[in-house]
This record gives sequence, structure tokens and C-alpha cells, in this order.
Amino acid sequence: MLPNTCRAALIVVISALIVATSSAADQEPKSPPPGLRVFYTGHSFHMFVPPRVEQLVKSAGIEGHKLVGVQGLGGSRVIQHWDLADEKNKAKPALTSGEVDVFTMAAHLQIPDEGIAKFAELGLAHNPNLRLLVQASWYPFDGPPPDRRITNNAQRDEAKVADLQAAIDDWRKKLEAQADQLNKQHGKTAVFIVPVGDAVVKLRGLVIEGKYPGVMKQSELFTDPIGHGGPHIQALASYCNFAAIYRTSPVGLKMTAQGVDDAQQEILQKIAWETVSTYPHAGLPAKPVTGAPP
Repeated sequence: MLPNTCRAALIVVISALIVATSSAADQEPKSPPPGLRVFYTGHSFHMFVPPRVEQLVKSAGIEGHKLVGVQGLGGSRVIQHWDLADEKNKAKPALTSGEVDVFTMAAHLQIPDEGIAKFAELGLAHNPNLRLLVQASWYPFDGPPPDRRITNNAQRDEAKVADLQAAIDDWRKKLEAQADQLNKQHGKTAVFIVPVGDAVVKLRGLVIEGKYPGVMKQSELFTDPIGHGGPHIQALASYCNFAAIYRTSPVGLKMTAQGVDDAQQEILQKIAWETVSTYPHAGLPAKPVTGAPP
């Protein structure tokens, strides 16, 4: 039997080895997630996402990813994608093939949207493991009519974060209610929400506080009164969608975004990951979030 002093020393050495091994394991880079087959539908607040996600997939080293197809309709509700004539409709055949793992949609203001329900029913019938992602975008014209809508882009510079968030919350909660109902109906969690609108409000808050370098006014983030996003918002929305599709952080990945520098990219990536990873309806496993925005 070892003397007490030797035994104590041995315990210290073993403990140190355990700590060192654990620390080394924590620092090991995680393997990229397996590739997914993705089909995108949506309107102009969403359809810039697919080519940007393709860049992020390559940067992340994800193998086996496939862009199955895209179907964009300006200003559309989801039901308009469902009702599209058969000779033009790419979404239905893709889902019927069973060869889609993730199917995206972009909600319009009118919720519930029967198209979400119809695509969920069709897709799940042919692939029970299908995930359907609905983007909850930023609010067009910055708010509901008649008194909250802006008429020119410069009016955005007077917007208050609380008012912007209230409009987003009201819209998103209606979408959450439909997603919950559909998931209950199908007996599984298959319909998820990508909280892009919340991320955009956070970005606008940073601009107001002077914490987003290079952008002095909220109006600089948009191209028109409707609210079509400029390069910063397009990048942010793309990071959010990547995070929801692959359930992994976009922080540190490379994506070309004209007019958005590396420092800005880093902030946008952190906003996206913080927003998506902490939002239950996005479907990511609950865990501590790192890389929060300043």
C-alpha cells in the first residue's frame, strides 16, 4: 500500500490529467453536420438566401449537401406556391419524390396560411423525417396599417426598438400558434420557425446605439419603404437560415457579401446564432449560447 503522501500526490496527478484531457476534448473542432437536401420557396425577403447558404455550406466543410430547387414568387403567401400551376410548380414534385430533408417557406402577414398546412401534409406523407422551416421575416413598412406604416425609407431612422419588436411579436405569435397546431396534428415536431425578424430588430438596435460599425442610420439597412433588405440584412437572414437548417453556428464561416466587411460579418453571425439557438420554435437543442453580439 502506498504511503498517504504518495497516494495524495498520485490523486493530484490523475486529477490534473483528467482536467487536461477534458480541456483538450472541449477544444477539438467539431465535425461538420451531415449534408441535407434542401428546397426553398418564398418571397423577396427570403429568396436571396439559397446562394448564400451554399457558400456557408462549403465554408463549413459540409459534405453531401444538395440544393434540390428553388421557387420564388414576389410578395407571395405560402398558399400561392401551393396553388401554382402544375407546369410551373417545382415544390410539389420535389416533396412527392421524398428526396427533400428541409423545405423552406416565407410567411406573409396573413396568418394562418393554408399553404403551410398543405405542404406539411404532402411532404410528411413522402418523408416522415422532413423538416419544414417557415421564415418569420421583419415587418414590411415597419408596422401594420394605417398609422404604423412608413411611407419613405428615411422614416425608419425615427423607429424605436420597442415598437418594432411589438409588431414582430404579434406576427410571430400567430405563426407559432399555427406551427404548434400542425405539429400536434401530425404527432411530431416537423414545422419550425426561423426568427429572422427578431434578428433584424436586434441589428437595428445596435445601429441606434452606435454599436454596429459603418452604419449610422437604420435606413441604410434597407433599399425602399417596403423594407427590402440591403447587404447587411441579406447576410443576417442568410446566417439565420443556415443556423436553422444545419443547427450549427455560422460564427467564423466565410460568405461573400458585397458592402459588408469582416467586422460587420462577425457581428451579424453572432446575432444570428444568438437569436436562432435560443428560440424554441427553431428546434435547436437547448444549450448555452456563445458568441453573443456586443
